[in-house]
Amino acid sequence: MEQIKIAVIGLGYVGLSLARLFSTKYKAVGFDMNQRRMDVLMAGHDSTLEVSDELLQDAIHNHGFKYTTNLEEIKDCNFYVVAVPTPVDVNNRPDLQPLWSASETVGKVISKGDIVVYESTVYPGVTEEECLPIVERISGLKFNEDFFAGYSPERINPGDKEYTVEKIKKVTSGSTPEIADLVDKVYNSVLVNGTHKATSIRVAEASKIIENSQRDVNIAFMNELAKIFNAMGIDTNDVIEAASSKWNFIKLNPGLVGGHCISVDPYYLIQKAQVYGVLPRVMSAARRLNDGMGDYVANQLIKLMNKKGVLVRDGNILLLGITFKENCPDIRNTKVMDIYSTLQEYTSNIFVYDPWANTDRVEHEYGIELSTQDIDALKGKFDAVILCVAHNEFKNINIRDFLSSPNGVVYDVKGILDKTIIDGRL
Repeated sequence: MEQIKIAVIGLGYVGLSLARLFSTKYKAVGFDMNQRRMDVLMAGHDSTLEVSDELLQDAIHNHGFKYTTNLEEIKDCNFYVVAVPTPVDVNNRPDLQPLWSASETVGKVISKGDIVVYESTVYPGVTEEECLPIVERISGLKFNEDFFAGYSPERINPGDKEYTVEKIKKVTSGSTPEIADLVDKVYNSVLVNGTHKATSIRVAEASKIIENSQRDVNIAFMNELAKIFNAMGIDTNDVIEAASSKWNFIKLNPGLVGGHCISVDPYYLIQKAQVYGVLPRVMSAARRLNDGMGDYVANQLIKLMNKKGVLVRDGNILLLGITFKENCPDIRNTKVMDIYSTLQEYTSNIFVYDPWANTDRVEHEYGIELSTQDIDALKGKFDAVILCVAHNEFKNINIRDFLSSPNGVVYDVKGILDKTIIDGRL
């Protein structure tokens, strides 16, 4: 254990958090090909806001943690952790290119006796069937003879300051019983709440993907209920509060399902299931339902505007929030864009304000210019306002102040506003 030197490949919100944590116990190096990202990190700042400047600077100055884009600087490591994204393509098919590239990187630096642990969310079998053959081919070493592997799925929740990386209970696994024990010990040594050692790499892979798939299905059920109760003229939140009085009711709320995990990971299992001749009907239906909620919200707003005699065509509409969840800057796969796209069919006067999102990234990713005015300067200018994201900054504002007339429409996607001041909500 004392001789372990760790290299974390991929320094996004997962890899950086994990690498910083490992540096408190082991010699650790972070590797990423993005030089701009490296420059910002070496200055002691994480643009994802997952790791505080204080912790970053402590890791650099007091624990010898360093970042690099140079492969030579990770060749002397013996414990490699891969934490790269696992997205889907435009047809929602798994895109393993980042994992393939990272595996090639590992193959160039891994030595006899070393271990590589994958953290990226995948369907069962990817580590052993897709990644390790690449490591073998590039390195010339033989898996489970010359080098070994493990899988420990990431569980970081962006923006969550309570369940930070050191407090997360991690699932671990290894390619042999001895390696499984070693991988488990390494992770256990830096985690407050310990680990769960899975019986195999495939079990560990499957455990991660059903965590997010289960949540996707549960939220889809709540979204379907919201549609039903809205059609009946019943307040969905009131129904949920009443049902929550039963001791074993699982309380969830309807909403937009975006981001990098819940809205993406189920497609990996859906695709793999069909290879085995199983059609995952529940998961597939949940994905379709959740992917359609942005369009549903936009159309609900349009109906409310029509009912109140507010002209939708060329109307001024304000969207509060564009990140995929509250109190974090992550805009990946945000479903607020679905609201925006539907409304854009009726008006080009759509303004988006978000104090958490990076304006340059939003413009690059979605072609939208965020409003950079002070929030008070937006008051009294809009025919309709949608609260899309429950940032803390939005919880204590008088949302009707943004309307240009008392007849304007307010729609609450997140269900956090006083229902006496809004016109509709999920």
